[in-house]
Amino acid sequence: MVIDLRSDTVTRPTDGMRRAMAAAPVGDDVFGEDPTVNELEERTAELLGKEAGLFVASGTMGNLVSILAHAGRGDELIAGHLAHTFLYEAGGSAALGGIHPHTLPNAEDGTLAVPAIEEAIRNPQDPHHPPTRLICIENTHNRCGGIAVSIEYGRAVSDLARQHGLSVHLDGARLFNAAVALSVAADALAACADSVSICLSKGLGAPVGAVVCGSRSFIARARRMRKIVGGGMRQAGILAAAGIHAFEHHIDRLADDHRRAQQLACGIERIAGLSSPQAHPVPTAWTNLVYVHVDPERAGNTATALAQKLAERDVLCLPLARDQIRMVTHLDVSDEDIGTALDALRSIANET
Repeated sequence: MVIDLRSDTVTRPTDGMRRAMAAAPVGDDVFGEDPTVNELEERTAELLGKEAGLFVASGTMGNLVSILAHAGRGDELIAGHLAHTFLYEAGGSAALGGIHPHTLPNAEDGTLAVPAIEEAIRNPQDPHHPPTRLICIENTHNRCGGIAVSIEYGRAVSDLARQHGLSVHLDGARLFNAAVALSVAADALAACADSVSICLSKGLGAPVGAVVCGSRSFIARARRMRKIVGGGMRQAGILAAAGIHAFEHHIDRLADDHRRAQQLACGIERIAGLSSPQAHPVPTAWTNLVYVHVDPERAGNTATALAQKLAERDVLCLPLARDQIRMVTHLDVSDEDIGTALDALRSIANET
């Protein structure tokens, strides 16, 4: 059996989830007639404290239709230089929406300095500037180690946005991981945002899909944007049923993924040439992502070489740079798998 630690997107539907999908009542969602999709959208909106929801094909689509619904051609959004929307979504907001990204440095904890955000807001009266319309934040923050960002930070960004008449979009792909890690309700973390997108196909273990939530008027605009980008689905209840099952069975168990990630990070810290900030839980709320620093001099391997050697031992991880790999725990990874992965890492270290 291969132990796949590349991402939590590699999960396979559980038997219970497959049964729920097979039994789902369906209709035509573009006509608003799929009862399972409607239920998923209503449940997600309730969980996140918003008026309405919209089922979309992916987290990237969720962020894209949200940005397109908030801003138009020639407008500007503010985001972190390590934001998923900036790094990993093919420049969709610029390519399809003509929306200009203004990036600011992410701090180690995934946040943007609030004074820096305020300074970046353009003068709307100056014709030289693209008007600022939107601030995008992320929780958990992927490239900052899967850090759960606090309610207080979201509140500070929201307060600033209100002062300047801006909207806030929360890329909450792993928002439920953040809620579990911080022991707070998901709606408390989403309260800062005018719109929020959550992924069903990461830690929650569904095979496909994401949900965008916001006000009814916002969701009406987002629904139109979904159609523009080709995201209108028909009998999509088969997919939505997986999300409903995940809400009922897979949220609380995210704590197991976080515990295993901590176990993995602590084991990595004891291997020569390897280290992980996730091995040090205080004061940061880490979740299920483990970023590993590889010292090529001490480890005897670059990150890519180490990943290749792990793959030969049926352990998969994701090299991100010459000196960094990422490992992600999820519902298809057991305590035994963590032990096996650490044994493989120790074996490679002993070869050098």
